[in-house]
This record gives sequence, structure tokens and C-alpha cells, in this order.
Amino acid sequence: MDKPSAQYHLVKNKGRFRNALLKWFQVNAKSYPWRETVDPWAILVSEIMLQQTTVASVLANHRFERFLQEFPNIEAIADAPEEKLLRAWEGLGYYNRVRNLQKAAQTVLDNYEGRFPSDPKALETLPGIGRYTAGAVSSFAFDRPAPIVDGNIARVLSRLLDYHKEVDSTEGQKVIWNTATEILDTSKARLFNSALMELGQTICSSKSPACLMCPVQRFCQTRVPGSLPMKKPRKKFVQIDEHAFFWIENNKILLSKGHDSRRKGFWKLPLRSPEECAHLESLSQHRYTITHHKVTLHLYQAKPPHLLEDEEYHFISELTNLPIATPIRKILEQKTPELGI
Repeated sequence: MDKPSAQYHLVKNKGRFRNALLKWFQVNAKSYPWRETVDPWAILVSEIMLQQTTVASVLANHRFERFLQEFPNIEAIADAPEEKLLRAWEGLGYYNRVRNLQKAAQTVLDNYEGRFPSDPKALETLPGIGRYTAGAVSSFAFDRPAPIVDGNIARVLSRLLDYHKEVDSTEGQKVIWNTATEILDTSKARLFNSALMELGQTICSSKSPACLMCPVQRFCQTRVPGSLPMKKPRKKFVQIDEHAFFWIENNKILLSKGHDSRRKGFWKLPLRSPEECAHLESLSQHRYTITHHKVTLHLYQAKPPHLLEDEEYHFISELTNLPIATPIRKILEQKTPELGI
């Protein structure tokens, strides 16, 4: 079926589509802590957390609730030191997200007298907030008729339309966003957006879509859901070897403050070139993935011949309060007991 006809079919039947979707959601809606509030700050925090992190990871150890206990409002985060921000976000990755949360809070205080705007266009002017996040805050906090498109909704709509072009292309984004706008239940935006997103999370999943259980199956044009959505090829992983010193004396461990884009603001083990470590015996090797990098960390139990800028000793008892990237913290937690410390 040609795509304009598929879109026309869905839009023409949007009333019945909405009713079927909301009826299903009324019975099957999951309980999430961010659905129990209409506070725009709490909703913004949840949306930023969920941008690059799975729901399961955010729910684990009550990360959302713990962050809000630390920063219950925009005033609490606006002047917080970076180390406190990074420690609160540790393990969630993509740390510019929490930096942008702070900048957004500062902007709301400075430009909006401490009150979040409800208009999605105004929300898009805040640091780190794009069209999706602006629509999410606008609809979930204020019930404004703002469409949203995340990965789940893009998948649902691409299958409903049987759309066989890349959804993350300029043309694809236009088609998907236009469709989301056309079918939005403007009188129940909060419920509708939540329902459409949850349909993608549960029924219309990426790997095993449960088409026979889908409440909107009769509106769906595709017969090959597993092949949709189509996306641009992913970036290839870059292989990196790093060589680090692991040195403890007088109950203090040598650490280095990160300045590169992957570790900015975090404490890590001091790195050296392979040539500087060639004569040393390796203590262990550790492999981990960070963004588009596959890292092999070669660890040496030795004291560097000299310290570089931003390298300093910290008491081991201080480690719980320092922002340390998760792979490095795991190494420290493994190695210190092994060495009887």
C-alpha cells in the first residue's frame, strides 16, 4: 500500500483508533513513579533519565526517586556542585544529560520566575530539551495537546503505516511526527501519549511483537512487523586500549580527574601510554563498553614515576562520595578486597 493512503486510512479512523487504544490502556497501564505526579520538574527528570537508559535501569534501586530526594526541585539543583550532580547520576551514563538538567533549572529560575512553561515551543528553548522531551513535559505535566515521538512510538507508527523508509531520516521524521500530530487525542493528551508509548514498550516491541494481542491490530497495514522500523546504519564500535596504574599507599589511592568527553568530571585511574607501561607486569585486564567505544583496560600495580596535573591521592574511605565511572568503580570494588584493603 502506498504510504499516503496508509496514513489517510489511519487518520480517517483516528476516533476508533483512540478509543481502542485508551480502552486497552485503562486495563493494562503499568504503574511507574513518574506517572503518579504532574510536577513538571519530576516529569522532566524522568524523561531525561529515560532518553538513553532503559526503564528497568531507572527503576532499579529507585534511581528516579533517589535523584528527586537529592534534588526535589529546581532550586535544589540550580547551584549544586558538579561532583554532587555526577555522583547522583552515576551509572546512568550520558552525563551531559544531568548537566543540562541543571542548566534547564537555572533557565527556568532566571527566565520564567521559577515556573515551567507549559507551551512545548517554550520548553524547547531550555538547554537539553528537544521536540520529544518538550512534548512529553507539556502533555504529561500540563495535559497540553502536544504530540510526542520516541523510539517506541516511531516503531508503532511505522508499522501502522507499513512505512518502509528510514524513520530517523528527515523525510521519515516528518511522516512520523505528522502522523502523531494527526491522531493525537487532544482532549486526553496525557493518557493518549502514555498509551501509545506503552503499546510500543509491551505489545509492539522491537523483537517479538504480539500482534494477536494488539488492541489496534485492525488499523495496522504491515504484514512484516519484524522488519520495521527501518533506520540508518548504526555507528561502528571503536576499539580502544587503555593502560592504567593501580596504586595505593597509606590507605590512599591514586586517581585522576577526567577531562575528555567520555569522563569529564569523573575520577578515574591514572592513564599512561603503552610505551610507559611496556616494562610492567599486567595486574589484570578489564573490558567494558562506553557509548560507541569498546575499551580494554590494562591494569598495572605500580606507582607512576611522576604525577600529572589533576592526579592526586584520595582516602579509600572517600570513594563512596566521589563521582567515579561505573566500570572503574567496579574495578576498585573488586581489587581493593583482593589486595586485603
